[in-house]
Amino acid sequence: MDEIEPDATNEEDDETGPLRRCIASGERLDPDRMIRFVVGPEDRLVPDVAGKLPGRGFWVSADRDRLRQAIAKHLFARAARRTVKVDPDLAELVERLVERQCLDMIGLAKRAGAAVAGFDKVEAMLRKAPVGVLVEAIDGAADGRDKLRRLAPDAPVVSLFSAAMLAGAMGRDGILVHVAIARGKLAQRLVAASDRLAGLRGLA
Repeated sequence: MDEIEPDATNEEDDETGPLRRCIASGERLDPDRMIRFVVGPEDRLVPDVAGKLPGRGFWVSADRDRLRQAIAKHLFARAARRTVKVDPDLAELVERLVERQCLDMIGLAKRAGAAVAGFDKVEAMLRKAPVGVLVEAIDGAADGRDKLRRLAPDAPVVSLFSAAMLAGAMGRDGILVHVAIARGKLAQRLVAASDRLAGLRGLA
């Protein structure tokens, strides 16, 4: 449990405007680069990776070290000016939630008809038009990944999931190495969420 320190100070953040203040670094950043938290029932801190839960939000950069700093230094309680119960595995929980968010977005792109899967289909898509994002399995063969990247040198690339995880996201059994998502809001949202996940894994 995080206790409020007697000399704790708090900079009000009413969540208006385009930027949010990270309670660990003090930086004001785009919300797409951050994780929101709220204090829920029984004073328990709740990650709000979708940014939609009611209540006042407390924001931390989507960065493993910043989040661990906020936990270790009891910064959620300082910002809230109250006792806040923080899960000891909060950093790992947030990473899992953002990972799930990314995989759900891939599945949503498939259901929307905006995603294709498999080397041949991705290659054909790349030869027709620019794509919004390439998603490649971290355990896929390097030569196939390199060939597709050469066809889309300017496309964002997400390489954070195993072939089994990508297959599951696309509703398939087995493994899947290559996915491409067409330009649009879904691709933009996936890139932003993947950047957060990379930061939470210490890869950014």
